[in-house]
Amino acid sequence: MSLISIPAASFSPLYEQIKAMILASLQASEWLPGEAIPSEMELAARYSVSQGTVRKAIDELAAENLLVRRQGKGTFVATHQEEDWQYRFLRLAPDSGEKFHLKNQFLVCEIAKPDPYISQLLKLKANEPVLRIDRVQNFAGKPIVFEEIWLPEARFQGLTLNALIAWPGPMYAFYESQYAIHMVRAEEKIKALPADHALAALLHLPAGSALLSVERVAFTYGNKPVEIRRARYDTSEQHYENKLN
Repeated sequence: MSLISIPAASFSPLYEQIKAMILASLQASEWLPGEAIPSEMELAARYSVSQGTVRKAIDELAAENLLVRRQGKGTFVATHQEEDWQYRFLRLAPDSGEKFHLKNQFLVCEIAKPDPYISQLLKLKANEPVLRIDRVQNFAGKPIVFEEIWLPEARFQGLTLNALIAWPGPMYAFYESQYAIHMVRAEEKIKALPADHALAALLHLPAGSALLSVERVAFTYGNKPVEIRRARYDTSEQHYENKLN
């Protein structure tokens, strides 16, 4: 007589269930980036749990940089509109220690057919179009970054070069403001390469100059990839900085 093995039931702690519910509200844009979420007391009543359970769920979301606590003011949805968050995913820093204020120069914004690699990273269907954006970023009057950016066209319909040029702030804040898309995390691949003649001309460098290549996949809520960036950094007066815990 054979015995049938029945897998044990799996239950997540209550605070993780509340965390998932809050995250679902963020995904549904119930509370937009920069807005305050309800108080712990209100959320506890809403979900019929203790304030301590809500607090633990919020603590985890704050640790993941999805929410921001402000002493005496409440808890807010994280936003790239805030100055301290504008360059959250940019690890490039001046050797001089100056604060970065990058100026955008957009070159191209057009609908394109992605290659299979970009389609795979963005989890697109075959032949689903993307928006291709090229830009140069300048610091202290000098070009130091060239980027190729790919976005799913279906999620950024109507985006034009003129709209990008007219936007005064960082792109992630633009995505939030115009398309209600909030970038919550990113993955990067880094390697060194020499500047070809085209890159050298854009960055005002001699051909063959060493550049840092950084390929970034940025994700919104639900672990959905919505942007690919392939950046080329001039690190002659800058460095890539990362803090590891």
